[in-house]
Amino acid sequence: MPDCGCGIEVNNRQQQKVLLLLLFINTVMFFVELTLGIIADSTGLIADSMDMFADAMIYAVALYAVGKAFHNKIRAAYLSGILQCLLAAAVMIDVARRSIWGSEPDSQLMIGVGLIALVANVICLVLISKHRKGEIHMRASWIFSKNDVIANVGVILSGFLVEFFSSSIPDLLIGFMIAGIVVKGGVSIVRDARAERNSLTTR
Repeated sequence: MPDCGCGIEVNNRQQQKVLLLLLFINTVMFFVELTLGIIADSTGLIADSMDMFADAMIYAVALYAVGKAFHNKIRAAYLSGILQCLLAAAVMIDVARRSIWGSEPDSQLMIGVGLIALVANVICLVLISKHRKGEIHMRASWIFSKNDVIANVGVILSGFLVEFFSSSIPDLLIGFMIAGIVVKGGVSIVRDARAERNSLTTR
């Protein structure tokens, strides 16, 4: 029967499966990067772990939104964007603190952990790619995964620069840049959610 809703149900199950995998990967990588980031005294790794944590929360919010009414999905996207911006602010505070008090990042750990995180996020990007033009909560998940890959490449590059220059400045810069990427993604999602809400009210 064409109106049985079977297609919607299948799509919802597919979204749930993808989001559960993304949630698992990002939660594991948050703990790995945070722990090793503290050991490595690396702002870049800690910032990236916070990005993973933000993503995990956002995937959880998106998972909640699957199958819900459209206004709930818009609300979930708003929450996702705001969480991103708040966590970015926390990272910027940490960058400022380390700029004042100093730090000695371990470049080898930065490069190694950055590579592991890059592999994890490429997997996430592949998983979410087929949903990147779907509903708003799935588009938000695509933005997060794409930004994560960019951030991981930055962490790896900064690790090499820390080693080459024997300076913590590249680590501080990548921490600040990751925070900027997170803010940009959060603002983009809030704008997208606002546009969706406005289009909904004008129908």
